[in-house]
Amino acid sequence: MILDRIKSIAVPGTEIPKPVSQRPYIVVGWGTSRGEEALVYRLPQRIGTANPSTKRVPASAFEEAMTMLSKTGEITHAWFAVTFPAAYADGACNFTTLGGILELAGEAAYAGPGRYLRSRKAGRRPTTG
Repeated sequence: MILDRIKSIAVPGTEIPKPVSQRPYIVVGWGTSRGEEALVYRLPQRIGTANPSTKRVPASAFEEAMTMLSKTGEITHAWFAVTFPAAYADGACNFTTLGGILELAGEAAYAGPGRYLRSRKAGRRPTTG
């Protein structure tokens, strides 16, 4: 299951790959958001603020993203906005966090603004021999 794999990869302190930002977005851990399990991450601290902000991506977003990657080979910013309007309303960075975590898991690759494609490595198992 993708959540088990993500939880083993996205441990507290993990830097989330972001396509544009040069400042780090960091996994805090897992919590809840709107009654469901969610990945909690910290945004880069803004100059002049005392504490960095945190945001959450619901677990269901990772599962639905995997379904879309399997069916269509891509996930898009537009798909995320329609499918997860509350998470989208919390910030567009939630989409690139979803994509970045799926990159870490080897399931997706950034393909340009608002688009991640299924990775060629997805689903491959290491060979021994």
